[in-house]
Amino acid sequence: MKPTLLKVSTAPTHSFSARRDTVPYVNNRWHYHREVELIHFEKGHGTQFIGDSIRSFGPGDVVLIGSDLPHYWSFDSSYFKQDCHEEADVRVAHFNHDFWGTGFLDLPENTCIKQLLEVAKQGVAVYGSARLHVRERLAALLRAEGTERIILLIEALTIIARSKDIELLSSVGFTPHFQHREKDRISNIYDFALRNFKKKISLGEIADVAGMSSNAFCRYFKSRTGKTFSQFLIEIRVGHACKLLIENQMNVKQICYESGFHNFAGFHKYFKQLTGKSPLSYQKTYLK
Repeated sequence: MKPTLLKVSTAPTHSFSARRDTVPYVNNRWHYHREVELIHFEKGHGTQFIGDSIRSFGPGDVVLIGSDLPHYWSFDSSYFKQDCHEEADVRVAHFNHDFWGTGFLDLPENTCIKQLLEVAKQGVAVYGSARLHVRERLAALLRAEGTERIILLIEALTIIARSKDIELLSSVGFTPHFQHREKDRISNIYDFALRNFKKKISLGEIADVAGMSSNAFCRYFKSRTGKTFSQFLIEIRVGHACKLLIENQMNVKQICYESGFHNFAGFHKYFKQLTGKSPLSYQKTYLK
């Protein structure tokens, strides 16, 4: 797997970057960077890839991504249509783990932040009241100057570090592979899968996208992601179904077929396998 190395720019008067993105195509490719990323989606929805984790993202989501962890935010195709009226609004901070000095994290008072940045190498999703408080700090950070910027970032990280309402996203065993010849291959596979997951995708079809034989593609994809392409596709479909269940504009059978599943029994089985709940139970829990 070869994510693109992204160079994050920082203003001369700032020690770390904080910005607001209002377009859905900023860095919408498989990439990584040395900087830790703290991101909040005020508006926007699509599919989120972090390491070997695949799920949908939507308004309110807050995620902390550790140094060198590959990730990819793919906004739904509806955002790229000419007559689209949907808006994106993303607040994000990027910082080096040692921007505050080499000894800062070794202070006993900062043990919780140091431990958080270590587990963030798997990606951390933030929920509950912590998510709301981090959202407030990020919004304030965009307007702040001077020392206040550093204080707000430390507060946001401390809130996450002390919260029990977090979830690690990528598996412990995930190891990124940075090989030059694979620069665009995994992005092409992801893009094709996201555009076509609602229909059947044959092995030969996706192997052609990767420029490989079917057997070589199977070995390649499993060795790089730790899962088969079929498993990967099921995760995308279940993630899309979760989004539709939350929107609550279709019945469950409609959602089944709209998400690319071709029979209800299979949909129910895979949905429960990945979420631990039946589709209806998931919907009730979220809406409640």
